[in-house]
Amino acid sequence: MRPDRVEPAPGQESVWDYPRPPALSPSTERIRVAHHGRVIADSVRTIRVLETSQPPAYYVPRGDVDVSVLRPQQRRTRCEWKGDATYWSLDVGDGHVVEGAAWSYERPVPAYAAIAGHLAFYAQVLDECWVDDERVVPNPGMFYGGWITRRVVGPFKGAAGTLHW
Repeated sequence: MRPDRVEPAPGQESVWDYPRPPALSPSTERIRVAHHGRVIADSVRTIRVLETSQPPAYYVPRGDVDVSVLRPQQRRTRCEWKGDATYWSLDVGDGHVVEGAAWSYERPVPAYAAIAGHLAFYAQVLDECWVDDERVVPNPGMFYGGWITRRVVGPFKGAAGTLHW
């Protein structure tokens, strides 16, 4: 059973007001991802994917990502809404590889064509993820890759015991 939702303060959003199926929301917030001192992504032209119970996932256009450090993985999953996801490892060249650091929908279903080829990053496994000047709190667990900021309130799906909310 889901715990009681938190009422958002002015300027905040409740993830329980996000729709199902998810909505796409273009964003001009500055999104930055860094790992081991190297900037991986820096963009002001992302797409937020807003889905009930989950903090937003930010999808970054490939042109704003240092793709030279990404390696495709064999892992694939299927989202009931967006289609087939591809996963990416991160190798910044220091001998430390982060498996499953990012994911993308290379050929999403037509309703989600806007995120085709964009990359989303798991804050859970990377050193720094930022929305404007706020450092992101990772979504609990590793099933969802949402980014928690002061802008959103939960409770958030992802932690142990939340699968059947």
